[in-house]
Amino acid sequence: MSVNRPAAVIVLAAGEGTRMKSKLPKVLHEINGRSMLGHVLSAARDLSPQYSVVVVGHAREQVREHLAQAAPEALTAVQDEQNGTGHAVRMAVEDLASQGVKLTETVILTCGDTPLLRAETLAGLVAEHESEGNAVTVLSARVPDPHGYGRIVRDEHGSFTRIVEHADAAPEQREIDEINSGMYAFDGALLSSVVQRLSTDNAKGEEYITDAVALLRGDGHRVGAWAAEDWQEVQGVNDRVQLAEARRVLNERLLREHMRSGVTVVDPATTWVDAQVRIGRDAVIEPNCRLLGTTVIGEDAHVGPGATLEDTVVGEGARVRETTADGAEIGPGATVGPYTYLRPGTRLAERAKAGAFVEVKNSNIGAGSKVPHLTYVGDADIGVGSNIGCSSVFVNYDGVDKHRSVIGDHVRLGSDNTFVAPVHVGDGAYSGAGTVIRDDVPPGALAVSEGNRQRNVEGWTRRKRPGTAAAEAAERAERHRADNEQ
Repeated sequence: MSVNRPAAVIVLAAGEGTRMKSKLPKVLHEINGRSMLGHVLSAARDLSPQYSVVVVGHAREQVREHLAQAAPEALTAVQDEQNGTGHAVRMAVEDLASQGVKLTETVILTCGDTPLLRAETLAGLVAEHESEGNAVTVLSARVPDPHGYGRIVRDEHGSFTRIVEHADAAPEQREIDEINSGMYAFDGALLSSVVQRLSTDNAKGEEYITDAVALLRGDGHRVGAWAAEDWQEVQGVNDRVQLAEARRVLNERLLREHMRSGVTVVDPATTWVDAQVRIGRDAVIEPNCRLLGTTVIGEDAHVGPGATLEDTVVGEGARVRETTADGAEIGPGATVGPYTYLRPGTRLAERAKAGAFVEVKNSNIGAGSKVPHLTYVGDADIGVGSNIGCSSVFVNYDGVDKHRSVIGDHVRLGSDNTFVAPVHVGDGAYSGAGTVIRDDVPPGALAVSEGNRQRNVEGWTRRKRPGTAAAEAAERAERHRADNEQ
């Protein structure tokens, strides 16, 4: 839906949220990879407002620190005392005015605790507001249980007339299921004026933005109400129970979007996905998977069951199951798992393998290379077509510093090897079972341990494994070494 660019989006986020019973400000509680406030700002961002202003109060520095990372474009206005929604809006309007900003276009008012709000709904609100020429348009919704909400009262022609709070509503008005969401579209110039006229003559002695609707209507301006298609979008989150329910609803929405884009999700009830995750067409997500952060799943990839991937890239056609990966890159056609842990900085090239009970950290595993099982690879670079034997360990830490090891192309390493970094195993080399490699292994050599010493048998691969990829790699490396020595 194409709408004019709003002058500003104002997000109310100053409250403490005591019902959350948390040290963390309510609007910063996470839901599907973003804070609640982050979800609201993301929806608003799609409308490309000239300004986004978050009204902060409780724990303001914590909220500002979060905004610096999650929404650096957002400005903040301070509400030192929480004197009502109208007072909060006035703080935002006055803060913009102090910076020389004149609000002449539409201003959207939203709440920082409505993480289910969609950009399409805000766009619809703006479109209705501008097409009707309203001074203010209330975002409403028809809800199953309107108890406690202000009701939208309409006349016999269906035109919006006023908002009646639940406590003030007559019995027949309490039967109305259309409620005020607390979100609005305003004519910017009229908003700047009307917030200066809000009264505190009420039971709580606070300024309410709902009074602006009556004031503008009393001035003869046109007011309206537009109902959101999905009532759940306007639901505020006030405690942990509502947070869990919102997370479930948002997760179901995200999964439906992925499935309608060509992704197979075998069991949506046990699959969790963050808002920024991208999944390619014909990918399959098995049960009990969590796709978190900025994870990207390529086309035709198969993930799960039982995978937790955070900020991880999975290439086309890769297979990943029973795996925890954080900040890893899994190349096209690679296979990972089961029971595998890929730590930050791990990169598997095309058709590489990290198998059962393997842990990899800050390492590169080359195309077609395999780390089949029961192995720790830390701070290592493994070349093309190599195989690391079962139960091997890359000893990368000397108690003070981390060191890297390099394994060449087409290397065949025996089971239960220990690589004491920094070491370099040349192309086409082999090692015997149980070898402790403390010194570099030349290309094509066989490394074995004799007591506490390592012995390299030069030329072993060429003699014992002729015609193999390892022998060919070793011969190339030996020729290259000989050429350099001449």
